[in-house]
Amino acid sequence: MTTGRALGLLVCTACRATLRAAGATPCLCPRCGARVHPRKPNSLATTASLLASAALLYIPANLLPVMHMQTFFDVEDDTILSGVLTLIQEGEWPLALLVFIASIVVPLLKILAMTWLLLSVHRGWRGSIRARSRLFRLVEYVGRWSMLDVFAISLLVSLVQISSLATVQVGVGALAFGAVVVLTMLAAQSFDERLLWDADDRG
Repeated sequence: MTTGRALGLLVCTACRATLRAAGATPCLCPRCGARVHPRKPNSLATTASLLASAALLYIPANLLPVMHMQTFFDVEDDTILSGVLTLIQEGEWPLALLVFIASIVVPLLKILAMTWLLLSVHRGWRGSIRARSRLFRLVEYVGRWSMLDVFAISLLVSLVQISSLATVQVGVGALAFGAVVVLTMLAAQSFDERLLWDADDRG
């Protein structure tokens, strides 16, 4: 399979310009001035470190409370899962399903998918490269929607504080969850998709 690298072509990851490698690499992109490398430096190590950190924080993000609510009559701590169960009990099935998928399923699937992609590059697995490339682009696209739960909590906090009926504080779990989302997004950005094709050639 003929690749751009075999033809002496480089792609600027900043502006997506295609240029021909001339002389020593890395070189500077003539369009945006960014430094262009044949492959992102230390891509696998950086992505693996970010994924490991996200996987470790995923546990407290789901076990620790994301919201602390205090009213005149009660004090309540809610985790993501308890919030989903509360929505189900109140008959808000669509919203509960949305929060469950966006806040629990999607981050876990992103970590698993990126781990599988890393292993496929590291071990040189051969197979459907296009399918793996589509998977990576899907992970990169849906990552931003994982912030839905954090956005909902921040909106709820502002609304409750304005109404003065209760006091709501963001819990440690929300901070851990936000860190998981940011780390998985950074992991997807640091991963060089072209390594999938290099691994197939090595295999």
